Amino acid sequence: MALDSKIPHGPIQNKWTDYKNHIDLVNPANKRHIDIIVVGTGLAGGSAAATLAELGYNVKAFAYQDSPRRAHSIAAQGGINAAKNYQGDGDSTYRLFYDTVKGGDYRSREANVYRLAEVSANIIDQCVAQGVPFARDYGGLLDNRSFGGVLVSRTFYAKGQTGQQLLLGAYSAMNRQIARGKIEMFNRHEMLDVVKVDGKARGIIARNLITGEIERHSAHAVVIASGGYGNVYFLSTNAMGSNATAAWKIHKKGAYFANPCYTQIHPTCIPRSGDYQSKLTLMSESLRNDGRIWVPKNIEDAKALQQRKMKPTDIAEENRDYFLERRYPAFGNLVPRDVASRAAKERCDAGYGVNATGEAVFLDFASAITRYGKTQAKIQNIENPSDAKIYELGQAIVEEKYGNLFQMYEKIVDENPYKTPMMIYPATHYTMGGIWVDYNLMTTVNGLYCIGEANFSEHGANRLGASALMQGLADGYFVLPYTIGDYLSKEIRTGKIPTNTPEFDEAEKEVTDRINFFINNKGTNSVDYYHKKLGKIMWDKCGMSRNEQGLKEAMTEIKALREDFWKNVKVPGTASEMNPELEKAGRVADFLELGELFAKDALNRNESCGGHFREESVELDGEQKGEAKRNDKDYAYVAAWEFKGEPADAVLHKEILEFKDIELKQRSYK
Repeated sequence: MALDSKIPHGPIQNKWTDYKNHIDLVNPANKRHIDIIVVGTGLAGGSAAATLAELGYNVKAFAYQDSPRRAHSIAAQGGINAAKNYQGDGDSTYRLFYDTVKGGDYRSREANVYRLAEVSANIIDQCVAQGVPFARDYGGLLDNRSFGGVLVSRTFYAKGQTGQQLLLGAYSAMNRQIARGKIEMFNRHEMLDVVKVDGKARGIIARNLITGEIERHSAHAVVIASGGYGNVYFLSTNAMGSNATAAWKIHKKGAYFANPCYTQIHPTCIPRSGDYQSKLTLMSESLRNDGRIWVPKNIEDAKALQQRKMKPTDIAEENRDYFLERRYPAFGNLVPRDVASRAAKERCDAGYGVNATGEAVFLDFASAITRYGKTQAKIQNIENPSDAKIYELGQAIVEEKYGNLFQMYEKIVDENPYKTPMMIYPATHYTMGGIWVDYNLMTTVNGLYCIGEANFSEHGANRLGASALMQGLADGYFVLPYTIGDYLSKEIRTGKIPTNTPEFDEAEKEVTDRINFFINNKGTNSVDYYHKKLGKIMWDKCGMSRNEQGLKEAMTEIKALREDFWKNVKVPGTASEMNPELEKAGRVADFLELGELFAKDALNRNESCGGHFREESVELDGEQKGEAKRNDKDYAYVAAWEFKGEPADAVLHKEILEFKDIELKQRSYK
């Protein structure tokens, strides 16, 4: 099957406008006869469901949580990008487009990225109209701050709760449509398969997570907005419930999967403290605006910190290595996430880590507190302020900007980050890979769409900070509602899709048989036993550092682990009740399949890109590994896995993207 991205012809800045001018539309009177299923109600799914219902379609929305308000989008902290240029510092649609493509190591689809940059400004207006409480400056105008990988301030934010506030905006829009009867909401439901009829997506099989009942739901189109698969690593910044099941099920029904090995390694996470942890906690990238990242210059000081024989405040300024500022003076601490992550790991691998495990660097706010304090003293006409007064004034400013983040850190680590530098370390965060989609956001299955983090299209090998919320809301509010109409315009005479068909029978039987297997299997190991083992394989051999031998070993080990899982997993309880272990069993089974595909994709990419360093592709040692050189494969491509025969026989397919609209350059932050 040939991949057709359906990218419109013409100059990149005109593609989206010209496309909208020529697509087919659905008459408002006909929309009421068309049903759409939306799986996932985070920012992408919630905004899509609300907008499609507002347009007049009948929407069924599914969330495995007890409310859309609990979608993982709520955990996003730092902000949302938009090319408004409110700061007058030179931002533009083109610059946001360029920064995104460049930050993704030129592995994004240009046309989709330009469209994203183009509609970004509309997102802010939409959310302000919904009442989202964005931060404002002294004059009452919307405020902006900077994020990694850019030289402008374009990130709109609501303290450290941006995701939560944006989600509440989308949720309020959904609630309006629920009250009007245009959205039928299914909380505590999990999609377990997609149903295809004559090659088109016509519905889903879902499980009521409270009663265990298996349900059939039909529609003229299905939209997957179920987020990413970072939990394949077990330890990640994702909520424990975040999973790949919806995306993986549609992949097994013919939707191609692209770039599975591209994952975001976020540099600003609280380090792990032991093997008992089930997840890691993200500290917003916004903290790198004012926090300075450092390790000791002397290995002896690092050893003393690891052994708790010295405090970070005992190390003099001249004995501190602000390694990001030293290596990348133009960007300093605001280099992109992949660069910062690799640099931090290199310093820790060299022995300069600052906690007991040697896997942490400092994020220090002392300089910012002093700088803000001196400014406030001048504003308040305080002459000759004491050091204590300066610190008090500066701390109040930092607390106003990041207070809830500092509070969260103190509750987890039990240290006051105003007095002692935070400790951070890279961790798995966002996934750039996902379901392959064309310009319309349709998968390789007709009538099956995928939006938000669940698809692959915008971020290449690395996502710029504050772009996740932008993509989710752009897809849901401003892109999908246009593109899905072009497909549905051919469905106005189809009529209601029946569920009493052989296709629904077969899909339900597959789901039921799998559930019954888990409940009846007399194994000895818990689901978490296998998930943790998979996570260790993934991090050790498919994480930030990769090599051919390790990836081949990972594929072998994952296959063996998967075989043992199907023989020896134990799931307590029954299928006719709320059973979290049964839910996890299905999700981990999917991770065990995805993990092998992940390793196979990484094996086929003999290159260093994004947050991943391929060891044999470049000859580097020591500190050079902090910014791996590119090899001769520095082109953009999408890896999609085309089934030939059995799903296990997936074959790599490359789609070369031609870059005619921007000048290809070696990415450099020096």
